Amino acid sequence: PILYSYFRSSCSWRVRIALALKGISYDLVPVNLIKDGGQQFSAEFKALNPMQQVPALKIDGITLSQSLAIINYLEETHPNPRLLPQDPKKRAQVRMIADHIASGIQPLQNLSVLKQMGEKKMEWAQNYIASGFQALEQILQHTAGRYCVGDEVSMADLCLVPQVANAERFKVDMGPYPTITRINKALLELEAFKISHPSRQPDTPAELRA
Repeated sequence: PILYSYFRSSCSWRVRIALALKGISYDLVPVNLIKDGGQQFSAEFKALNPMQQVPALKIDGITLSQSLAIINYLEETHPNPRLLPQDPKKRAQVRMIADHIASGIQPLQNLSVLKQMGEKKMEWAQNYIASGFQALEQILQHTAGRYCVGDEVSMADLCLVPQVANAERFKVDMGPYPTITRINKALLELEAFKISHPSRQPDTPAELRA
């Protein structure tokens, strides 16, 4: 497999965690979203992913984009360890939380959106992350065990950790979200989350390396 990734991309990080958890080795091709006006806009990368976004994964003779679609494919082809619970209710909760983050929070502080916001980008990102986290905190109070849904790592957790990192980068006050904070801390102790961390990627700038 070949993963096209950017060290700081939260969507790429989700996929790196899934690959690490499932023990799938891969080659990483960095796509710098800022350098050269954004390498994702090159004709070569557009041919690979017409949405001109990372991640993209070449695997088993196909190219997939969209992090949750990629994770679902990995789940179906490499079922262990499981990232979606067997119980239909818990599985629905995992998908709900993953969608809440991947559709309801993350796109609103994506690089392309923040560019449009100019000087207001920090305030904009803080507002949308905070409103998303208020809802997420409430949801997690009903679903969480050690992790987002019960005591097993799931696709929801793969979305949570990168989103908390974004919140910290945008200086969001995490005080009102004790459940999110507790789960994030527990997940960051796991090896798959450590090795996939933005501070430990081949394209991480020297000053941001762990």
